[in-house]
Amino acid sequence: MDSDFRPTALLPTQWVNDALAYGVDRWQRSILFWDVLRRRGNNYFSHLSAGQPAVLIFDYDTILDGRNFDPPVNYALLKIRERRQGDKDRRRRPREDGSRRQALPENGRRQKDEGVRPLVVIDPRAGHGPGIGGSKLDSQIGVALEYGYPVYFITFFPDPIPGQTVADVQRAEIRFLEEVARRHQRAPKPAVIGNCQAGWAAALIGADRPDVVGPMVFNGSPLSYWGGVEGANPMRYKGGLVGGIWPASFWSDIGHGEFDGAHLVAGFEDLNPANTYWQKLYHLFARVDTEAERFLNFEKWWGGYFKLTAEEIHFITRSLFVGNELERGMLELQEDHPIHLKNFKDPIFIFASSGDNITPPPQALNWIVKVYGSVREIKRQGQVIVYMVHEEIGHLGIFVSGKVAAKEHREIISCLDMLEFLVPGLYEMVITENASNPDVGDYTVRFETRDTKDILALDDGLEDEAAFGSVAAVSQANDAAYRYGVRPWLRLVSNPWLAEWSRQLHPLRMQRYFWSDLNPWSWPVAVGADQVKSQRRPVSATNPFAELETFLSRMTVAALDAYRDTRDLAQEWLFKALYDHAWMKSWWNHAPEQLDAAIDKATRRRERARARRLADQGGFAEAVVRITIAVTGVDHILDKRELARARTIYQRHPQYRDLKLAELRQMVSTQAHILAVDYQRGLDGLPVMLPLHRERVEAFKLAREIAVADDRVNKEERRVLATIRSRLDLDEV
Repeated sequence: MDSDFRPTALLPTQWVNDALAYGVDRWQRSILFWDVLRRRGNNYFSHLSAGQPAVLIFDYDTILDGRNFDPPVNYALLKIRERRQGDKDRRRRPREDGSRRQALPENGRRQKDEGVRPLVVIDPRAGHGPGIGGSKLDSQIGVALEYGYPVYFITFFPDPIPGQTVADVQRAEIRFLEEVARRHQRAPKPAVIGNCQAGWAAALIGADRPDVVGPMVFNGSPLSYWGGVEGANPMRYKGGLVGGIWPASFWSDIGHGEFDGAHLVAGFEDLNPANTYWQKLYHLFARVDTEAERFLNFEKWWGGYFKLTAEEIHFITRSLFVGNELERGMLELQEDHPIHLKNFKDPIFIFASSGDNITPPPQALNWIVKVYGSVREIKRQGQVIVYMVHEEIGHLGIFVSGKVAAKEHREIISCLDMLEFLVPGLYEMVITENASNPDVGDYTVRFETRDTKDILALDDGLEDEAAFGSVAAVSQANDAAYRYGVRPWLRLVSNPWLAEWSRQLHPLRMQRYFWSDLNPWSWPVAVGADQVKSQRRPVSATNPFAELETFLSRMTVAALDAYRDTRDLAQEWLFKALYDHAWMKSWWNHAPEQLDAAIDKATRRRERARARRLADQGGFAEAVVRITIAVTGVDHILDKRELARARTIYQRHPQYRDLKLAELRQMVSTQAHILAVDYQRGLDGLPVMLPLHRERVEAFKLAREIAVADDRVNKEERRVLATIRSRLDLDEV
């Protein structure tokens, strides 16, 4: 339909015919629409009666149940089966739009092999239930299965164990990962994908126990809770406007020690009233013939509200969202044992989106700048960090969208094993459509080197974060006042009966069971829907009344968006008036200082001296790695095909076959450091490392083979190859 409503001149009889056709269509759509909402209510009850299992569409086996641990937790480890509900050959078929799927690894899908790295997916526990990461065939789990990864899933149950803490959950998840590693002893450490809240949960594991995790992927995961752009990211102001974390304690006490996840979901819905109160429902109403099943599948997850213990929600709000302790290295799961994000050892991949109003890019990425300070420090730590920023997808779309799964997640998962071969540093993953050479796949993937200033460019400065230190201090004072002045009295009247009634009277639950088969007024709708389906008469999209309906819908969305923008600006202004001024900062700002990422000059001198001493040490394996880094890194861009070829050579060549992955990563890091400290001395050392002519020829051929894997050798790469050939005293090879 056109973007603007423009009435056309029609004969009176045509107006009458169009009006009648539209009236019939609208009446039929209304019956079908209310029937879908009735089915949503019934699905809500059926999901409850089944125990609210994960909304995974894949078959699975339960490996470990955390409810049997000591201390127990409401988490479990699942093993996803290879069988994909009767659609095992779907990967060989084209997509519905006719486009081809991205090429799978060499020899197609990998066969079962104990040496294949397992992959563990963790879904967020932020009010909803688990499974959204595997609710479609085109999903993270579906893509991982196509690439032959053994896939595991960490799920959780609706009711937490009384007294359960975040520390208990972390210990259980570590035990899960240890079990996965035990089942795949010949494979590298498990890769972990954490969605949203599960991203910071995975970060707690990776920073505390880097020995149990391999590469980690954080999708839409907040790690820098104070970050954001003024006028664009209002959610970060909520804690300050309500006076800190005491409301979480209040609702936990009302819930008799349990926090209702419906409160979190209501907060998410409040961010976008146009979608909550109109757009989502109108989209169903306008396309009820095709959107019903998609709507019901999503609402099954969206309406499954899970609880947290009072201890969990208090820790999350105090230490993470308001206190921002994880980014600053002040978070302690155990007394006197702070968790530092600089302890990461394996590659980190961060997927964020500019369209995400829950975890905007600054909240997903600013921790890199706060923790490391510079790319030089990232390299010094031997760390590989890759990020990707989508231009427009929303928060849920990062995990739910089939298009994102078919493109971004497909490329992320296909590159997981290649990240180990990147030179330490900071990279942005860039995906471009490969229209020029479709034979190699739908997309071309590059890893382009970035600096910390590129991350800061996604924010509008860090100065506005100072006010959040005041919020944290005020929050602690208010929470203490609540705990000692209000909680004792509230707990006198709190009981399980009152807690259950408070949950059942929540508006998000009431809208589901109010319009279900529990309501006799919905029964005629069910009968009418069956009749309508047999006599359906959809109206043409060019019907002027249908166009008017669409136009009025867009006007409604625009009005609600205007209300939202006005509300958000008013809340931001109020936040600044309360916290962002000199008196408040001087009186209340008792936040600990940021981590000091600087390294003393003496340490840097020692590291440089060591790198120069190693310039002519090593043999064939080190020489090939050094030549490859010198050639492929000259333009600060690494193509996925170059990494894939390097991985193949390093896995199959006799000189590397006996090396463990950690040893190879250390070799890559050391050779890159040598070239960074003294490039010329690094090249001059190659003839010493390769004394035999046949070794020089083979090493040069292998390095060149990697460099040309992307089907191009640019001017800079040719220059470096010529220089190295001269150093090695080789003729044209």
